[in-house]
Amino acid sequence: MKLASLKHGRDGRLVVVSRDLTRATDAFIVVPTLQQALDDWPRYAPALALLAEQLEIGSVPSFRFHEHACAAPLPRAYARLHASAWPGHRALLRQAEGAEAPATSDPGPLRHAVSDGFLGPRDPIPAADPAASLDLAAGLAAITRDVGQGADAAEAERAVCLVTLVAEVIRRDRLPADGLDLAGALAPGLAASFAPVAVTPDELAPSWRDGMMQRPLLVTRNGQKLGCPEAGSDLGHGLVDLVARAARHHPLGAGTLVSAGPVSNRGIDGGPGRPAAEGGVGYACLAEARAAEVLRTGWAKTPYLTAGDRIRIEAKDAAGHSLFGAIEHDVAG
Repeated sequence: MKLASLKHGRDGRLVVVSRDLTRATDAFIVVPTLQQALDDWPRYAPALALLAEQLEIGSVPSFRFHEHACAAPLPRAYARLHASAWPGHRALLRQAEGAEAPATSDPGPLRHAVSDGFLGPRDPIPAADPAASLDLAAGLAAITRDVGQGADAAEAERAVCLVTLVAEVIRRDRLPADGLDLAGALAPGLAASFAPVAVTPDELAPSWRDGMMQRPLLVTRNGQKLGCPEAGSDLGHGLVDLVARAARHHPLGAGTLVSAGPVSNRGIDGGPGRPAAEGGVGYACLAEARAAEVLRTGWAKTPYLTAGDRIRIEAKDAAGHSLFGAIEHDVAG
């Protein structure tokens, strides 16, 4: 099942989207918003799934689905937690700063991040401060229903209702050394942006294994490939594991977003991966591209985002079909 929220009021207008992302039907006959659906997921999910089946066979009214008309699937959330699930990302950034790489792949405690309003997947990014080291870090996020404190792996897996892409809009000049605590480092007025569509894990099969999507994340800047790192490679902890970790000491409310951090793959020698332009898988954020350059050449040449840039983030299935639609932002001065 694929769900989206069209821009409408503060919480959007929930629609069910066809598998090929070309058509949609209103979900108001079942439930008007995604947050309300998550509040009682066991009740509403079967009815939404039936609506999705009816949409596929053309037995319900539908309309053309336009990604630019979407808000984030969950336009505002009660909570958002952020981790760094790919250990190579943290290690690379620390090494480029001359610090020791973490001795463990443990992501540590998940950090709270801003959740009271997200950028739409095609909204412009304001870049009014020319001194900002503005980055866009691309990864994946889980959207949960209620999760009880101390939930085990099976309970956490059942609690992951939807998966989507996420792009953190970060001021690197405000980010602390550990690279995890996003409080105060987000671009003014922005929390993050999400793909137009959120997808149930079963819909991602066979590309959903071990609690994570097993497909590359395609990131371009001004039409040039920044990276296509594989989400299932070099991973320390999948989304399901992160949800269980988040619920270890307190329950999670329905509508909690758990972000895994930027996808990051190591090189074949275990060190920094090569840029896409040199045949490598590249990077899912500019800071990692710059850190790899520092370690390989002694200086960073990749600039942070500036006015006029366009960033696009997408994931496709094995047949080349978009799974979630695309995050695409123009940077406005």
